[in-house]
Amino acid sequence: MTQPIMKNKIVIGFVGLAGAGKSSALEGIKSIGTIITMGDVIRKEAELRNIPRTSENLGMIAKEMRKKYGNDIIAKKSVELIKEHPSDTIFIDGLRSMNEVNIFREFWKFPIISIIIDEEIRIKRLLERGREDDSIKIDDIKERDERETKFGLKEVIENSDYKINNNSTITDLQEKTRKIIEKIIIESSNLF
Repeated sequence: MTQPIMKNKIVIGFVGLAGAGKSSALEGIKSIGTIITMGDVIRKEAELRNIPRTSENLGMIAKEMRKKYGNDIIAKKSVELIKEHPSDTIFIDGLRSMNEVNIFREFWKFPIISIIIDEEIRIKRLLERGREDDSIKIDDIKERDERETKFGLKEVIENSDYKINNNSTITDLQEKTRKIIEKIIIESSNLF
């Protein structure tokens, strides 16, 4: 049974392939709520193990954790973070499977917003972005996509409640995201 305080929280999931623009979308709404990145659970585990946080290593750790504790372990650890967090509006970045979605839906309505983008644009942005855990070769990007698809990422994208096309500018993406978030918050407020 969920705790009453949990029901009043609005928790919204974000999903998309690496480089689709989730971080940029979330940057535009961070003043509205708190962002919890599921990948941080895996990055923290890499830190605890003193393993470099490369895409390959993080993928290996995620796979190991799911094998040892179940496919929904990252979501369960994220739920614990949400329970402890004082914010009433939480954005979850980094969903990988419907198993994870279902864990969040045990506690909240949990609408999903997917960020979609044309493949050529996404790969170009990934190659230019240069984040620590990003791949720098197209083959590595495809390998990462395949790994995340095996977790169930594309199924989450297909089953999302809202889809935002990110083939334009960051400003456009952030405006679209903000409008959807405001709509969800208004609809959720009417439920309480």
